[in-house]
Amino acid sequence: MKKISLLLVDDHMVLREAMRALLATEADLEIVGEAENGRQAVELAGQLQPDVVIMDIAMPQLNGLEATRRITKEAPNTKVLILSSYSDDKFVQDLTEVGAIGYLLKQSAAPEVIKAVREAAKGKSCFSPSISRRLFDQSRPGFLKGGERPMKQRNSLALTSREREVLQLVAEGKGNRQVAAELNISVKTVEKHRQHAMDKLNIHDTAGLTRYAYAEGLIDSTPGPSAVV
Repeated sequence: MKKISLLLVDDHMVLREAMRALLATEADLEIVGEAENGRQAVELAGQLQPDVVIMDIAMPQLNGLEATRRITKEAPNTKVLILSSYSDDKFVQDLTEVGAIGYLLKQSAAPEVIKAVREAAKGKSCFSPSISRRLFDQSRPGFLKGGERPMKQRNSLALTSREREVLQLVAEGKGNRQVAAELNISVKTVEKHRQHAMDKLNIHDTAGLTRYAYAEGLIDSTPGPSAVV
């Protein structure tokens, strides 16, 4: 029997350990790698080509949204399953738009997580029950007067991949030179991407960028991981 290969992605070691312990009990599942940030996740997904990536959203260096976007493009046979504490419709919409096959909340019960992993490996969508109910309600004709209820749109999708990456690093407190060194681009290029992002978002200072990044889940404002098991 071919095992389902998994890549765990979360910046909290305790949560990765809990997930590893949970999934290791299943004979048909095999953890082939772990990543603590989105950039490492993209690299490992390309190298390992796992069947399923279990992805957090708010992580340092590169957030789960951008990591998912890159993985689904660079490793099209790999399915990305989101496991997050964020439950807002805007996060569900954005992650599914960039290719995530499912979205679970971190308070999900262990059997639900295991089932979702198996469904994702088969190419089937899987969502936490509370999210599924909202998606169903929003798809019903006449849910609101005038037809379907659209999910809330987010300005972050109007940014380019590089602009989102620069925005996150700036919001994490890195200066232009640090960002340039980390992304291997010039300081002038960083300044250009930073200004373009601010113009698109109508934000005028670094504090505003940081508040926006917290609100959008690009950086983590929570003190620690949620329980999975």
